Amino acid sequence: MKGPALQDLGWTPSLAEAWRSLATEGLVPARVVAAHTRLLRVRGEAGEWLAEVTGRLRREARDPRERPAVGDWVALRPRAGEPRAVIQAVLPRRTAFVRRAAGGQSVAQVLAANIDTVFLVAGLDGDFNLRRIERTLVLAWESGAEPVILLNKADVCDDSETRRLEVEGTAPGVPVHVISAKTGRGLEALAPYLRRGQTVALLGSSGVGKSTIVNRLLGVEKQKTREVRRADQRGRHTTTHREVVSLPAGGLLVDSPGLREIQLWAGGEGLQATFEDVETLAPSCRFRDCAHDGEPGCAVRAAVEDGALAAERFESFRKLRAEVRAQELRDDPDLRRAQKARWRSIHKSLRELKPRE
Repeated sequence: MKGPALQDLGWTPSLAEAWRSLATEGLVPARVVAAHTRLLRVRGEAGEWLAEVTGRLRREARDPRERPAVGDWVALRPRAGEPRAVIQAVLPRRTAFVRRAAGGQSVAQVLAANIDTVFLVAGLDGDFNLRRIERTLVLAWESGAEPVILLNKADVCDDSETRRLEVEGTAPGVPVHVISAKTGRGLEALAPYLRRGQTVALLGSSGVGKSTIVNRLLGVEKQKTREVRRADQRGRHTTTHREVVSLPAGGLLVDSPGLREIQLWAGGEGLQATFEDVETLAPSCRFRDCAHDGEPGCAVRAAVEDGALAAERFESFRKLRAEVRAQELRDDPDLRRAQKARWRSIHKSLRELKPRE
């Protein structure tokens, strides 16, 4: 069965340029549209296959982030007369949504690649949480894709406008849309993000209504939905694997299991973009490398004390920065040594500032 045109799958001029160095007889470009336990489902102009990665590519991709993920474009070698194929190479990514895999190991996990827009879904029910929105926003900015916040379940919120203003204050410059996937309210505002060849990722905690949004955008009951638990307003996962689905308007949507455990992976740039208000204050600190952890002359802490910066937002920044920093220190011995030297310098400065008796 013939597949869709490459442009309908998100093919771009930059991908066509990258393909020139890979184009050899027997290879075809295709996009990874679903990830299963050991196989990937891929789609191209010639059809759809179940594909495995070559042993050479597995050996060379020592970093898990280099292995093909949902949304990636790959060089595929189909097997003659079979619905199976082998992935020979991965084309360069434009964006990549990366988190630390759930559990204690320090291992990166690519959730989705080549995403244009990240829909960050939050519920307007009893599980509404600004701090969780900040956390997902750090991941979104780090991915390179454009974040858009969807405040779902407006049908159960008596004051959605107040919530919207709170989120806009927490995420300045990020589009915020109040919607109800259950009733269809506000979904027309999503049309500009869903044009032909545009790819969006749908991410958010379990129970915020992602599967209902998918069903609404598709116009069919593709994803099973479950009511959230009354005790804690949380839901159970109804999506069991990440996949790319085509939308009637021509766009593509990457659906993903709910992120119960959102752990950051080296999100320094994402942290700066999410907390731009903190970053704007930082140059006024006495120390150029001030960590805002008690150093004298800290402009950020002064803003908190004056009420110019909300204490809750600053504490959220500190918590997320600590996660990012811990990851960086685990991965970089030189950085660990520099961190120790920095604190020795700060302690020395504090001793010199202390008045002598």
